Amino acid sequence: MQKAAAWLKKTLDYEFSNEELLQRALTHRSSAGDNNERLEFLGDSVLQVIISEYVFQERPDASEGRLSRLRSSLVKDSTLSEIATELGIGEHLILGSGEKKTGGHRRASILADAVEAVFGAVYLDSGFDGAKALIFRVYGDRMKNLPKGGELRDPKSRLQEYLQGRKLELPNYSLVKVTGKAHQQSFEVDCTIPELSLRTEGGGTTRRDAEQDAALKMLALTEVNGD
Repeated sequence: MQKAAAWLKKTLDYEFSNEELLQRALTHRSSAGDNNERLEFLGDSVLQVIISEYVFQERPDASEGRLSRLRSSLVKDSTLSEIATELGIGEHLILGSGEKKTGGHRRASILADAVEAVFGAVYLDSGFDGAKALIFRVYGDRMKNLPKGGELRDPKSRLQEYLQGRKLELPNYSLVKVTGKAHQQSFEVDCTIPELSLRTEGGGTTRRDAEQDAALKMLALTEVNGD
């Protein structure tokens, strides 16, 4: 754990009083011993409260629905996995042999869970204020540069609005392929707009994510900005 503790100190300027919490936060369920699932549960709750308070204070005129979308844009798994990759947390994960062989240290869902587990561990180690300070450091510019209204609409919604505005038929989404075991599947989906003779493919760990990815690529083809 010394390497992981040094990484956390250098990257996020945080030292655990109880390093066992850090070890547990970085231990995936595929490994023997205490894993990070309970800490992930706690960290998710702490993160939700802190981000909710932040967007509430930063956008005093925003509606409840818009606040929810702002919060979602910051706490969704894809954002958390991006943060984990930027921090290099995957290098310090404790995985079972099976996950190691299949590249679990790069899997988005595992990375996102580990980030939340670290938040939960810091909360137990130094309380709410300590967790809040760490989360603010982790999020940095993501919190300072909150997305604008149009950016909060998901790609499928934006694509649908674009097509409806031009009186075109809605896109078709078709499942192309599912790979992997039940608990770590990958989906490939295609998006087609027959009237425009356009087709894109998207991928993700859920069918919904794959459809959103395909829709985003379709938006790029149609040069739509979403507003």
